[in-house]
Formats: sequence, structure tokens, C-alpha cells
Amino acid sequence: MFSLDGYRAIRTAAAAVPRSDRGVLSVTGADRASWLQGLLTQDVERLPEGERRYAAYLTPQGRMVTDLYVVAQPDRLLLEVPAPLAAAFGERLAELIFAEDAQVTDEGARLAVWGVYGPKAERGATPSGVADGFSDPSLGVPGVVYYLDRSQPLPPAIAALPHTDLDTLDVVRIEAGTPRFLVDMNEDTIPLEAGIEARAISFTKGCYVGQEVIVRVTTRGGGRVAKKLVRLKLAGNREPGAGNRDVASAIDVVSGFSRMTGAKLFSGEREIGRVTSAAFSPDQNCVVALGYVHRDFLSAGTAVTVMQDDARVHAVVV
Repeated sequence: MFSLDGYRAIRTAAAAVPRSDRGVLSVTGADRASWLQGLLTQDVERLPEGERRYAAYLTPQGRMVTDLYVVAQPDRLLLEVPAPLAAAFGERLAELIFAEDAQVTDEGARLAVWGVYGPKAERGATPSGVADGFSDPSLGVPGVVYYLDRSQPLPPAIAALPHTDLDTLDVVRIEAGTPRFLVDMNEDTIPLEAGIEARAISFTKGCYVGQEVIVRVTTRGGGRVAKKLVRLKLAGNREPGAGNRDVASAIDVVSGFSRMTGAKLFSGEREIGRVTSAAFSPDQNCVVALGYVHRDFLSAGTAVTVMQDDARVHAVVV
């Protein structure tokens, strides 16, 4: 459940979040980097030890199987993936090992993912004996991600911080305009539609699954896709489908905005897209959202209408 105190801690200081939404696989073996190099969109072979980098795994048609983070450790590569996909994705990867010296292991039972977010989140702020953590700026605030042994107590530096939950972190994510796989992206999404190519794709590495489609769209098509993900700011403090109810008075039920998922977007009478995520932003005192719109409506300041149930709410692309 959304916590205003937790939100304020992230915005002004730092808060710790148990990332139960994330799973962890490990890839070991002498060929681990060269093998993954041919599968993932990111340049795995040039990933320095101690770094964490965003990537994607695509189908040959250029659509997403999942997004993930690749983490370079001395004796292995960690793959941080959406928790619901971890087991199946690990099995899928293992089936792609032929003569390579590589082994895939599901580390979910051993490693817990924790994030520390806020202006005072500092990499290396934990005591000795705990990995220094990996920088995570993806949510618009400083962030550090840790992979902690579940059999050990939380490090004091993390235990001492205010703790908050995923609902609270999701508000920060939506404010930052960061898409989430299985919510704002799925198996039909091309990375360029979600706007993640600058973070997730290396355009200087060798071949990977789905590269031909990505190159064709970016070079021959000028990067033009039929729709793209944008941030939206809704006018006033009303939740679509809730009449004139003041959303600010219902901040403790922000998770209720999940029913906005799929709300249609219009320009005049023309349907131009749909909402994928929405939340009430305490800092902006309004509902903010992510949604896909037709490429003719991408410019900041473009007015659109959100249609949810019987309510029509004005919004603007930001």
C-alpha cells in the first residue's frame, strides 16, 4: 500500500525497498559473456566488472521476451529479471546452450534484491562484507541495487533506513516515465516503441537476436514506429471513472489506479492510444500516467482525452 512517508523519504533522503518484483539468475562458465553477447541487446563482453547494465532479450521479429539487467561479478554474470518470468526465462536460456561452457542457475532462493532510492542513496554506503551495490538511476532519483544473501541479516546500513514498498516505488517510477515490463511493455512491444533503446541497446556490438529488425527500423525507417510511450499529466485532481471525487483525499488507495490500465486515449473523436500505468503524484498534486499514443501525437503539450468508463478527463503529453 502506498506510503506518503516512504514517498517523502525517497524524494528528500533515502528509503530501502525489498524488490520482490525482481528475480535473479546467474550465468557461470568460461563462455558466459561470449554466449550472452549473441543473445542480448547489450554489449555484455565489454561490461566492466562491478557494473550493472540494462538490456533486453528479443524474438527474431524484434519483439521483447523480457527486459533485464546484466551484472558483472568476478566469477559470474547475474541477470536481474521480472520475478514472474525468472524460472521460465532461465529454462529458456538453458535450452540455448549447446557446446558453450555456460551454466544458468536460478538464484531466487538464495539472493534477495534490495534497492535504496533517494538523494542520499550512495553506492558503497553499506558495511564491509556486503557488495557495494550497483548504481540504478532509472527512476529519476539516485538509486543503488544490492543482491543480498537471504540467509544473512540485513546489513545495518540498510536496516536502519526507512523501508517502503513497491506501490510507493511505482509512483516514483511513473513520475519518472520509466516503463515496466509486464505493465507498460509486453511480448508485443518493440523496444523503440517503449523508448528504451538508448539504455537497453548497443548499436556498436555484433549480432544479437532480433537485431535485423531494430537496425531496419532505426536506419532505414529513421526510428519511426506507429506508436510510442509517453508521459501524461491529467488535468485536475480527478480519477477517471470516479466522477468528481478528489484523488488527493484517497492517496492511501493509489493502487486503485491500476484499473486505469487500458483506458483509451482520444484526440477529438479519434482513438489514438491507451493508458498503461497511472498514479497520483503527491508532488504534482494530480494523476500522472504512461501510455502509448499514435506517432502524430508525441509532442510535449499535445492535448488528449482519457476515457475511462463514463468519464472524460483532459490530459497533456509531457
